[in-house]
Amino acid sequence: MESLLSLAFDNISSVDATKIRKGLRQIEGLLAQICLSSAPARSPRKGGDGMAEAKGLGVLREDAAFREFFRLQEGFRCNVASRLIATLERLLGMPGSSDNDIVILSALELLQGMLLLHPPSRSLFSREIYLNILLDLLDSANPPALQSQTLHVLMTVLLECPRNTRTFEDMDGLVTVASLLKSRGTAKDVRVRAMEFLSFYLMPEAAHFDTSAERDMSTVQYAPSKAIGGSAPHVRSHSHDSGNAMDLDEELGDTRTTAEKKAYLERWLGNVDWLVQDLPGGVPLAGGG
Repeated sequence: MESLLSLAFDNISSVDATKIRKGLRQIEGLLAQICLSSAPARSPRKGGDGMAEAKGLGVLREDAAFREFFRLQEGFRCNVASRLIATLERLLGMPGSSDNDIVILSALELLQGMLLLHPPSRSLFSREIYLNILLDLLDSANPPALQSQTLHVLMTVLLECPRNTRTFEDMDGLVTVASLLKSRGTAKDVRVRAMEFLSFYLMPEAAHFDTSAERDMSTVQYAPSKAIGGSAPHVRSHSHDSGNAMDLDEELGDTRTTAEKKAYLERWLGNVDWLVQDLPGGVPLAGGG
């Protein structure tokens, strides 16, 4: 498995988009072998073979291949998420083209999957250098498909990670998303995704991975350690520092209530009661979150 990852990393570290695409497919293939059942599911209506079924969480936790993959993600050398971030940064530095945008979209989709599969990797985004890449992708010069998928990835980045949320706020991430929502030039689907993101942002925070599925995933034992149109160039608008150290043990952070975050967001959007009223659990607008 380590050799397969190494081969894929060599490809996605290239400046050739064709090799990068090949590397992304290699990683996807490895994940498919680990996360999908070997026998394809049969369609109950047509009686034919369908797509392979995803293994349940309970099965994955006991799967030797998955446990080995999870263990490898704890080290910087084999961590897929950190390599994908570096690949995205490299792609952003290439001349804008529709082919390049498709590769970026594939990298974003794979990154989101990795952050769901290995929750500790989300802690990478407590550092500005990593979060900055996603914020650059929200720039209005980028195609709507990239903006929309980036917002989807950002929701995964902030999921159960208050420290990441605080970094996002400190980097004026809310200003960026609010600007997308307010701009007349923003595509309709991006505006919808921006509203979804802000509703997600306003939800109550937990100080750690506390949903049952993520808690189970985070306690796995391991050794220490559409077609996209347009060709506008990708704009790099957020400053960042240098560095490549991973920090997978800082998922905790100060939490804020829904009321506190609502007040913070209203600095740029005005009254946002319409975003809060449909939150699950009847979240109060004042007092506790």
